[in-house]
Amino acid sequence: MTMPPARHRTVFVSDAHLGSRHCHAAELARFLATLDCERLYLVGDIVDLWWLARRRACWGQPHSEVVEALHALHAAGTEIIYIPGNHDRSLRRLCGLLLPAAQVRRRAIHTTADGRRLLVVHGDEYDAITHFGGLQERFGDWLYARILTGNQWLNRARRRAGLRYWSLSEFLKRRSGAAERYIERFVQAGLDDARRRGLDGIVCGHIHRPGLSLRDGLVYANDGDWVENLTALAEAHDGRLRLLAHTGEVLAELPARQGVRAPAPAPVHWPRAA
Repeated sequence: MTMPPARHRTVFVSDAHLGSRHCHAAELARFLATLDCERLYLVGDIVDLWWLARRRACWGQPHSEVVEALHALHAAGTEIIYIPGNHDRSLRRLCGLLLPAAQVRRRAIHTTADGRRLLVVHGDEYDAITHFGGLQERFGDWLYARILTGNQWLNRARRRAGLRYWSLSEFLKRRSGAAERYIERFVQAGLDDARRRGLDGIVCGHIHRPGLSLRDGLVYANDGDWVENLTALAEAHDGRLRLLAHTGEVLAELPARQGVRAPAPAPVHWPRAA
């Protein structure tokens, strides 16, 4: 049975890592096929050029269906804005250009229906603040890849047993003190950046940890990923923000600001590099 389109003002998706074997492309394609939105932000690492460069590309029919779903959204009138991340960094050379299906930008400021101005970035610009670097970071990358492989095997078994998707990698990260401290540094770096720019919050991806909260009056929204968590961020027509699972289930919500009249869709503001 085909699900009816889910209507939103704006949707934010990141970290699909198309081309890598850890991407849940089929779930992403189905999610995009249910969307009806005015504007879609692709907040980096949509295509994993790092993986493709290593000649280990994994590109099947589900990956092509993601691209087809994006074309269908564009044809239906959805404005698509692509903000490249670190795994599709070379696309930043196209920043400032309007492509047939998407605008490619380094960052953007999105104005919600209730007037909040949110910085939209991938998040890798905060790596210099949040990462330890060196051998510890390389070992972490190696271990993360092994955990993702285990996550795939586990969920294949769960599907055969009729069980829903469950993220082993997210379960393990939440029990790692070092991982939690890294995520806290990342959240604070993003909020500090938004505050310096005089904005009301930030929407990002990069760390594969979905989140939606209000901290010290600022919005922190991380749309998650399609490798571990299979989540996206959506804005309703009244400015309400919702963190969504790939099934459409609402995982978290921030209500709209009270007493603010919803404006017409505002043009996206492109901040100067900083």
